[in-house]
Amino acid sequence: MLNQKDRETLDEHAIPTKLTLTQLLDARDKGLQIIDTRDSQFFATGHLRGSVNVGLAGRYAEYAGSVIRPDEDIVLIAEMGFEAEAKVRLARIGYDRVIGWFPVEDLVDVPSEVDRASRLTAAEFAAVRHNVEGLQVVDVRGDGEYKINHLDGARHIPVGQLRKRIGELDASKPTVVYCAGGYRSSIAASVLRAHGFGDVSDVLGGFEAVLQLN
Repeated sequence: MLNQKDRETLDEHAIPTKLTLTQLLDARDKGLQIIDTRDSQFFATGHLRGSVNVGLAGRYAEYAGSVIRPDEDIVLIAEMGFEAEAKVRLARIGYDRVIGWFPVEDLVDVPSEVDRASRLTAAEFAAVRHNVEGLQVVDVRGDGEYKINHLDGARHIPVGQLRKRIGELDASKPTVVYCAGGYRSSIAASVLRAHGFGDVSDVLGGFEAVLQLN
């Protein structure tokens, strides 16, 4: 737990350096971790290709820490006014290698680098499971959640293990990711896309929505 002096130091240096578009793209192309801190619904409508979605509204620091190593350099993409919060919350868990940030509002200047993310309703997911040959379904919930109940045929890889176990999945296959409610699945799906998976969706409402449908 941080003492008052630590908190004052963090607050004093909270605002990260604002990057130009050229610097942002260069950082991504060099392999730095690009974290988009918006809610998953907004990330899905348009995001920088190769970025990973970890929304500030959820358990941001915890899950950012599960998909990024503390020795990796980070660039934040955030809405104006939220860049300091995004940096400070990472610093409080020891992730202090934020080299800069980029305002999401400025992504309109580079439409060729912006992608949309596919998100399926539970009903759409049910149809895809029935109709798509070779579908790869990934459950990214924790061990305890998976043991209680899960979908038959789903590959279980908790979101925090996804990067190191990504070789267990086939990037050439259509892939659908689910968690309990949709927060972790957006993180996981964006990690897969950043690693070259071309056909990836996650399930809106997660496993809870699937259960309600059934």
